[in-house]
Amino acid sequence: MSFPTPTAGLRLAAFVALPVLALTVACGDDGTSGTRSHDAVADVPSPKSEPSKAASSPGTPGTPSTSGTSGTSGAKNAGKSAYYDAQVAFVQCMRAKGGYKDFPDPKLSGYLDWEKINEIGSRPGRNEGIKAGKNHVCLDELQASMAVEPKRDQQKSYESMLAHAQCMRDNGISRFTNPVMSGGNAVPGGDPNPASPVYDPESPAYKEARAACESKLLDGLDGMQ
Repeated sequence: MSFPTPTAGLRLAAFVALPVLALTVACGDDGTSGTRSHDAVADVPSPKSEPSKAASSPGTPGTPSTSGTSGTSGAKNAGKSAYYDAQVAFVQCMRAKGGYKDFPDPKLSGYLDWEKINEIGSRPGRNEGIKAGKNHVCLDELQASMAVEPKRDQQKSYESMLAHAQCMRDNGISRFTNPVMSGGNAVPGGDPNPASPVYDPESPAYKEARAACESKLLDGLDGMQ
């Protein structure tokens, strides 16, 4: 799961210092090309906790059917159900132990609602721990959800982020960089200099462009660029 360090347009108040998170930056001189890896988790150790098994229990939505339903389709549905269950467990941990009682529910797709999460993290004193709870108390739950995240079509992700980047430039954010494909993975674009941001994501102009272009991003990519 591209879990993302904070991103252009949905950037948290400061970068989160998780030991398993890494930010990769490569910018083009003209501001229309370049790469950033946002909300990316690198070298994540194997989860200590078991992923949710709710999807395999009898009567659970998404459980592969033995009568008239494709096994492949059932497996995909089961994967989505397991991902949703794991994300719910992560959210519950963030509320109960992580210090964020207002942490939002995941979407029905299982993906986190980064617009709401970043809004919480932008409040004074609320950014520390927004990714995995204070003192990383919910890191196990985070890793467990990442382990069962359904595989993305990277080409479609790239095309979605490319359309979004072009839209942002068309709406006045002229130096918003394009995503790139690297090693078969779509690497998000965004602010050409995330270490020292060029754009203020809280500015009216940026918010207007973001609102105009939000439909360009596929579900789950809204926290990535």
